[in-house]
Amino acid sequence: MNIPNTVGFIGLGNMGQPIALNLLKAGNPLRVYNRTTEKTRSLVEKGAVAVDNPSDVIEPGGVLFTMLSDDDSLRSVVQGDDSLLKRLAPGGIHVSLSTISPATARELSAYHHRYGVIFLSAPVIGRPDRAAAGTLFILLAGKPDAKEAVLPLLERIGERIFDFGHEPWLSNIAKIAFNFNIAAAIEIMAESFTLAEKNGIPRPRMAELLSETLFASVIYRGYGDLVARHVYEPAGFRLSLGWKDIQLALDIAAESATPLPIGSLLRDRSLSAIAKGRGELDWSALALGASDDAGLHP
Repeated sequence: MNIPNTVGFIGLGNMGQPIALNLLKAGNPLRVYNRTTEKTRSLVEKGAVAVDNPSDVIEPGGVLFTMLSDDDSLRSVVQGDDSLLKRLAPGGIHVSLSTISPATARELSAYHHRYGVIFLSAPVIGRPDRAAAGTLFILLAGKPDAKEAVLPLLERIGERIFDFGHEPWLSNIAKIAFNFNIAAAIEIMAESFTLAEKNGIPRPRMAELLSETLFASVIYRGYGDLVARHVYEPAGFRLSLGWKDIQLALDIAAESATPLPIGSLLRDRSLSAIAKGRGELDWSALALGASDDAGLHP
C-alpha cells in the first residue's frame, strides 16, 4: 500500500505538538492545523506548513494523524465537514491517537468506510516527556495493510507498538483498561502514603520504599513522586480528562456486565476533585481526596 510522503496532523496540545515534531524531524513534510493557531508557530519555524482549515492538511490518499482531547472533539473535526474525508479519499488513512470510547471508534470506522478512507485507532501510552523523546507505547488496531503502511511513521514516535487486531475499537478498550490501572495505582498510593503520614512516616520515604522494592515501575516512580510531594502542576494529563477516561471504563463495564467497584470509587474521587476546582491539575491530584478524608491539608 503506497501512500504520499506528506503527513497531515490535527491537534497540537501537550501531546500532539511533540509527536508532530518527531514526525517532522524524521523528514516527513508536515501540514498542521490547530484551533489555537499560536500552537503551530514552533512547528512552522522548523519547517511545517500551518493551514487555516482542517481539510487543508490532507493530501489525497495520504495519512492524517489526529490527537484530540475527547470523542466530541474528534467527531467535530471528522464529521463536522465532510470535505475532510472527501479530500483524504480514495485510500487515505486516518490514524487517531486519542483515547476515545469504543462506540465512537465503531461509528467513525463505519463513517470512514463510506468515503473509502481507512480508520486506525492508535491511542498512546505516555506523558509529554515520552512523546518528546519518541518513546510512547502505541496501541494499534485496524486494517492490516493500512497498519503496515503507517508503521514507519509510528516507529518515529513510539518505542513499541502493541497490535490489537483488525477492529479499531479494540485498541480503545485496551487503552481505557490501561488508564484504569493508572488511576487505581494513584488511589492506592494516596491511601498508603496518607496512612504512613498520619502515623509519623514522611510521604516521600514511603514512595521510596515502594518504588525501589517490589513496586519498582514507571508508575510508582513517576506518579509516586508527584503524589508523595503533592506536586500537581504543570499538568501532564489534566484531571478533567482523567475523569473522562474513568467514565469511559464504567460505560464499557456497564455494557458488558462487568462490575468495577474500584471504578466507582475513582469516579467519585474525580467528581469531588472537579467540584473543588482541581480539574485543571494533573490527574494525580486524585490523591488529594485521601488527604482530605484523613483531615490532612497539604
